[in-house]
Amino acid sequence: MADRFRLTLAQLNPTVGDIEGNAAKARAAWQQGREAGADLVALTEMFITGYQTQDLILKPAFQRAAIEAIEALAHACAKGPALAIGGPAVQEGVLYNGYYILQGGKITATVLKHHLPNDAVFDERRVFASADVHGPYMVNGVRIGSPICEDAWHADVAETLAETGAEILLVPNGSPYHRGKPNLRLNLMVSRVVETELPLVYLNMVGGQDDQVFDGSSMVLNRGGHLALQLPQFEEVVTHVDFHRGADGGWAADKGMIAPIPPIGEADYRACVMSLGDYMRKTGFKKAVLGLSGGIDSAIVAAIAADALGPENVRCVMLPSEYTSAHSLEDAEQCARALGCHLDTVPIASARDAVSQTLAPLFAGTELGITEENIQSRLRGLLLMAMSNKFGEMLLTTGNKSEMAVGYCTIYGDMNGGYNPVKDMYKSRMFLTARWRNENHREWMKGPAGEVIPERIITKPPSAELRPDQKDEDSLPPYEVLDAILEGLVEREASVADLVAEGFERETVKKVEHLLYIAEYKRFQSAPGTRLTQKAFWLDRRYPIANRFRDGSGT
Repeated sequence: MADRFRLTLAQLNPTVGDIEGNAAKARAAWQQGREAGADLVALTEMFITGYQTQDLILKPAFQRAAIEAIEALAHACAKGPALAIGGPAVQEGVLYNGYYILQGGKITATVLKHHLPNDAVFDERRVFASADVHGPYMVNGVRIGSPICEDAWHADVAETLAETGAEILLVPNGSPYHRGKPNLRLNLMVSRVVETELPLVYLNMVGGQDDQVFDGSSMVLNRGGHLALQLPQFEEVVTHVDFHRGADGGWAADKGMIAPIPPIGEADYRACVMSLGDYMRKTGFKKAVLGLSGGIDSAIVAAIAADALGPENVRCVMLPSEYTSAHSLEDAEQCARALGCHLDTVPIASARDAVSQTLAPLFAGTELGITEENIQSRLRGLLLMAMSNKFGEMLLTTGNKSEMAVGYCTIYGDMNGGYNPVKDMYKSRMFLTARWRNENHREWMKGPAGEVIPERIITKPPSAELRPDQKDEDSLPPYEVLDAILEGLVEREASVADLVAEGFERETVKKVEHLLYIAEYKRFQSAPGTRLTQKAFWLDRRYPIANRFRDGSGT
């Protein structure tokens, strides 16, 4: 009976649909495990296909390609440690989320997922069938149980595995980031350890996939819930963990690295950087372009882009009109220079005059108003898209969550773009983020250190500058009030009465609620963006566009 078991953990970043590339990553990790004398090399949930696949997994040709790649890995990795890898499994014509154990040139076990998440960003019941709970599998004399991701969030699967002889729990995951997620995972996994009296390995993937960011934060817990290993957040890592059998026959992991989990402000910013970088790379773009207005939103997006792609790959464009203040021009130039990004200036006055002349016969006798303001925004969107098309640079959208929530943005104008890294960040948090970035620099940032967002951008009153002396607060409540109301309506699904009871004016709450509902059509057509909360606009929060409900409470 073996008294030592070496497990290689591969916390890696797969790409959805890149079966060949993911298989190569898996083989490289296996080779590292082989060189280290590992008994088992473990990868994450659905690694061979990338995650989440959404309806792509329903394509039979895709299923076959993934399964054939796993079979090929079994042959290629015959002489060395076992390899555990996630992928689709088809049994009797039924599709499952599977976890394969490869050893000795063949598939020795296939674990099938039992609990299928069907909330928040997950809709696995749409594509996978639920399987019965699988018992433990054997690797070099050690019985290992593998609850697949959601299976470990419920007590029954781990308890069944313990009752059927599992000695170590290995949990492969595709668990995306949101604020507070690492602590939530830790508490749940400690519960599984306490319930089963077994050590547990929580292995999570990293990387951005559309709106979601998988943050790693893999860990190993010994009996009693004691943390033996904590891998870094948002980083690819391949490492080795030694388990030793104690006098009582139970296993315990040797202490390893305990990487700190960064505070939420830093984690959010890194999630934005990683999601943008991976979205660009995985869709084939190397360069980005954005409108740099001299305001805080575009300045932060420029900083994120510089940190994700390198300043040399970011084009900033100032598109002034006669309403653009001199300090906005100065602030935009200073920000681009501090970041090291290229800055172009493209005035829109002549183009706007041409549009105004074209529409003059139709608009004769009408008052100037929001239509004319939106023409400016749409001209900027048109010009930025022209540059994007001409130079092969992805256009980045810069609207924050507050604006997206109440529709304070112009569809086919400033909403144009392929990705928005601050889509799930309220305006109030944008100011905190700007100060954090000015005061901190990390190795993973490709942009320069220091004050990259000028102080005046952070302190001046926000304005769209589409009419003389315009301020955001002309149209909206102060952002600290707006964001607090939105936090209630969006994040907590609070009623109007709830918010009135919290001290907000009913008229203001009703106005925000109305704006929130009528802006749904804009959000439906908005660019994808980084998910930071559990109520991000897209998969987390799915509301009808045509909707006449209004909350009459709080009178």
